[in-house]
Amino acid sequence: MIRTVAHRLLSTILVLFGVSLIVFMLLQLVPGDPALTILGSGATAESVAAVRTELGLDRSLPIQYLDYMGGLLQGDFGRSLTVNKPVSEIMLPRLWNTIILTFAALLLCVVIGVPLGIAAARKQNSVFDRIAMFASLAGASVPVYWFGLVLIGFFSIRLGVFPTSGMYNSRSPGGLGDMLIHLVLPAVAAALVPLAVIARMSRSVMVDVLQQDYIRTLRASGLSEQSVLWRHGLRNALPPIVTVIGLQVGYLLGGVVFVEVVFGWPGLGQQLYTSITQRDIPVVQAGVLFIALAFVVINLVADTAVGLLDPRSRKKVSA
Repeated sequence: MIRTVAHRLLSTILVLFGVSLIVFMLLQLVPGDPALTILGSGATAESVAAVRTELGLDRSLPIQYLDYMGGLLQGDFGRSLTVNKPVSEIMLPRLWNTIILTFAALLLCVVIGVPLGIAAARKQNSVFDRIAMFASLAGASVPVYWFGLVLIGFFSIRLGVFPTSGMYNSRSPGGLGDMLIHLVLPAVAAALVPLAVIARMSRSVMVDVLQQDYIRTLRASGLSEQSVLWRHGLRNALPPIVTVIGLQVGYLLGGVVFVEVVFGWPGLGQQLYTSITQRDIPVVQAGVLFIALAFVVINLVADTAVGLLDPRSRKKVSA
């Protein structure tokens, strides 16, 4: 197990290195000059050249990337070009807000998606199965931002049940209860697509498990259907279900970017959107790296959980 985790950690480091390189190179292709972002369009050529020299933008791209990586290894993500603050001071509070939203959406996915898939597998080809799978297929096809706007239009504007945007009431913040009320609609919007995928995968895996010979033997021995389903069937279905849940976290982290913009949730997604429009390169680089780091860490946890649930997967990795 230790060897497996070490292998995954090495892969994680390589992935983060690749992400940092790709993001760095892509941002060099974005039109505009960071020096003009700081000084404004009316700056003189001399002042622009001075700022470019101060930022190291007059150096070659390999040297700029090495300087950037050297700062990352020391925990320095640079300074924002628009507000002149350390990037870490801007992004870390936003990262925590995004984690709250992602965790809430993931909780909905697991609590609703897995039982829904198992129930559909248990009643395979029934009316419930067909309706559940049709609903999950429709849910997986809906754009996140459109669904978020529909939720706002119905539950916020028409019914007035939930607030339209933000994380707290701007007039009188009410602590945890206020935040939870603001969290409902963004979490539901972010959870829709991954919930549908998890439900369909859970149903597919569970159908395959319930058709195995040992399940027929357990049923023939007089064991109750609940015991066969939950104690024996689910145990063997868990590894692939946990794997797909880990993969859907990546979609969640990407989807919350749109959800945060639609609902005004003060997380990484909203900050990334603002920084991209302002061409604040250090903030954009840090935001993408934070999302990539969260994705690989969660998938590392998922892979470790699968290894504990299914020892055969550890042997495959070791081989």
